[in-house]
Amino acid sequence: EEEGGVVGGGGAYYEDLPPGCEVQVFNLHRDLSEWDLVQMFGVFGAIMSMRVMLDRQGRSKGHALVGFDNPEAAAAAVAQMNNMDVRGRKISVQLLV
Repeated sequence: EEEGGVVGGGGAYYEDLPPGCEVQVFNLHRDLSEWDLVQMFGVFGAIMSMRVMLDRQGRSKGHALVGFDNPEAAAAAVAQMNNMDVRGRKISVQLLV
């Protein structure tokens, strides 16, 4: 049984994104939807994939992967979103290596 899943059922997740195009987001408020994350991260570039990790009951674990179409967008997301307060929680945004 998988530990993660795509929130909303419509999101795509690609395992073969180019290096440097994907970020990990930690400490998310569990009520944030995939749409909320698209709104937050879409300003940095085209989002190619979005995956919110879910527990076995289908609830968010507070961790997501966001894949962009280029490494510059991912770097901008890290630079501007890391340590930002989102719904009362300081999120961590890091490049996936």
